[in-house]
Parts: sequence; C-alpha cells; structure tokens
Amino acid sequence: MRVALIDAGGANLGSVRYALDRLGVEPELTTDADVIRAADRVILPGVSTAAQVMGGLRASALVDVLRTLEKPLLGVCVGMQILFEHSEEDDTPCLGLLPGRVAKLPATPGIRVPHMGWNTLASRRESLLTRDIADGRHAYFVHSYAAPVTADCVASSEHGVPFAAIVQRGNVGGAQFHPERSADVGARLLENFLKYGVQ
Repeated sequence: MRVALIDAGGANLGSVRYALDRLGVEPELTTDADVIRAADRVILPGVSTAAQVMGGLRASALVDVLRTLEKPLLGVCVGMQILFEHSEEDDTPCLGLLPGRVAKLPATPGIRVPHMGWNTLASRRESLLTRDIADGRHAYFVHSYAAPVTADCVASSEHGVPFAAIVQRGNVGGAQFHPERSADVGARLLENFLKYGVQ
C-alpha cells in the first residue's frame, strides 16, 4: 500500500510518520502531485495555523489536487479543519471539501483555550473510520479552533461547546484529535483508514 503523507509544514509530521511505522506502513513524505494522486491513501497532517497550512498547499500547487482527489484522504488536527470551507483563524478560505466554517472555541469560566488534553468521543453515526472504537473512549486534543457538528460528524467531543472530533463525507475524513498521541484509539483510527479508506 502506498501512503502519501503531505508535507504542508505541520509540526506533527514526524509523530504521524512514526505512528504509521508502528502499524507496519512506511509513508512517503511528499509535496509531489503525482505521488499524491498515485497513492492508495493520503494523509494531511497539520500543527500550525489554517493560513500556514493553506499557504503551504498553495505554494506546492496542491489545492486543486486535493479538491479533485479520488483516493481516500484523512486530515489530522488543522489538516481536518482546512477540509472545511472557511476558518475564522486569520479569516482563511480553506479547501471546501466539507461544508461549514471552523470557529474559535469560546473561552468561558472554567474552560481554557487552547483545549489541551484527553477528552471523550461521543458517537454520532456509524462509519468504518470508527470501527471498534466504542462510544465514550478518549482521545488527545490540542487546538483552539474547531469544526461544527454537522451531518458529516461521525464523533463529537465537547469543550465548552460541542465540536466535531471525527468527520467523514465520501472519500474525505478527518480527526481533530491527534491519532499519534491517542494510544489505542488513535492507532485504531489509523488502522481503519488504512484498511477501509473513508466510508
């Protein structure tokens, strides 16, 4: 299996790569459109800002490549956020593969932003991405912005307000949490993506 790991400037590239290595998969770190199109699975990580990740994709001429990609695509953290139409972070137009706008998490008494740490996943609907991940399991989050809970939300979490933790529409999926830091839950999500794609 050929797995393309897109280098869009995210700080978690190494840890995502190591997580895939643990599953017996050696991904190809790339910004090459032909490599991405030829891959069986494509992963878009991102730990920075929506504007920086989109800037990296534009600089590598990958925006239209991802918008027209027919292979399964998984966005992680900011990589998931930019699957949506727009992010409030730096007022950034995104890929538009999923409808909706990413908004800043509201800071309220007792609720700190950024949201950092383990939090509960609440199942919203069935998806092969979450096969064998039971409702109420925990995943590790680090983020200040979040996607809305829409019909594309497979699992949600809550930090002051509900937000999308796992999303899926067609061949496009995403995880707001860090699979590479979420122990067996994260490993299972990646295994499901590798085995089933996004459906």
